[in-house]
Amino acid sequence: MKFIYILLFSLCSSTFSLFYGQKNPVFKVVLDAGHGGKDPGKVVQKNIFEKDVVLKIVLLVGKKLEAYPDIKVIYTRKTDELIDLYERGAIANRNKADVFVSVHCNAHETQVDGAETYVLGLHANEQNFEVAKAENSVIYLEEDYKKKYAKYNINSPESVIGVSIMQEEFLEQSIQLAKIVQNQLTGVMKRTNRGVRQAGFIVLHQTYMPSILIETAFLTNNEERKFLTSAKGQEEFAENIAEAILAYKKWVQGKSSYVAPDDSISHARVRERSSKQTDVSNNRTNNNELSYKIQISSSPKRLETKSFNFKGLSPISAEKDNNVYVYYYGDTSKHREALELLNKTKKKGYKDAYIVAFYQKKRITVEKAKQLEK
Repeated sequence: MKFIYILLFSLCSSTFSLFYGQKNPVFKVVLDAGHGGKDPGKVVQKNIFEKDVVLKIVLLVGKKLEAYPDIKVIYTRKTDELIDLYERGAIANRNKADVFVSVHCNAHETQVDGAETYVLGLHANEQNFEVAKAENSVIYLEEDYKKKYAKYNINSPESVIGVSIMQEEFLEQSIQLAKIVQNQLTGVMKRTNRGVRQAGFIVLHQTYMPSILIETAFLTNNEERKFLTSAKGQEEFAENIAEAILAYKKWVQGKSSYVAPDDSISHARVRERSSKQTDVSNNRTNNNELSYKIQISSSPKRLETKSFNFKGLSPISAEKDNNVYVYYYGDTSKHREALELLNKTKKKGYKDAYIVAFYQKKRITVEKAKQLEK
């Protein structure tokens, strides 16, 4: 009888632990302080190094996020050391991170100021290319760089770092994270808004999760340099970057419909959907179906959803987001087929197109859609 009581107690304890002791899934954040070691990054007044400023900011961001039990923070570096660009991405991939956030400071020969946030993509213009070129140049300080980066020529604008199909799946989330960060830095901190941009950063090219690179402010601007190197300024940057990551976590886990109000996306020109969108398409799937589409463009002007307006692509659907019309190509319930549609779209010249997903009239992440598809 005593054995039966012990057995029942053990079963009850196990059941209690199973149903009441479960923890929320851990959200893994990789924080990357740019440069380090023999790579100082931008150097101003001979004794102010970008590598030191961004490390202090990153450590503060990590400390704030580590206060949350369901967040695990992984650092690419916590000291003054040089980590290969290739290895930074590998750290994120090995840890199966949910996001990768690389923090940098900007520089220019003038007194230009402001914050900008990058996602991986084609260089939209010479300015974006020069920023990426400067950040990528660290590879020359790495051992065996010719072998590691044989396919990259950072001195040639034509040598664009391609985005793999796997990374395309995370472009939507990367842009959303970048928009939230940009809104915190400019909307809350009131920094000059230089927008969300795309460029071919090697460090972002190596990751397979939503990834962004933040250019916090300009070390070459007298006022911004004072702020960046002050304890107050570093604390404010850290606070707002951490808040942005938390807001993104809430959004991506489906607990919020948050969409950053800043829609000034350079080159990508992506408009996120909101709950106020109205369907204006004649080609609508059943509300209960899972649906993948290819977002190809947005415009304040409504266009007929005819193939001749969209380089021969059909079917085209559109939805109105406030005063902007968002246009989509195709409609399929299979992610595999969506990848084929995306490839076709890019061949037509829509280089910034990406996959979006819907379920029961609501926009969801592609990752969530893939889970529902199984």
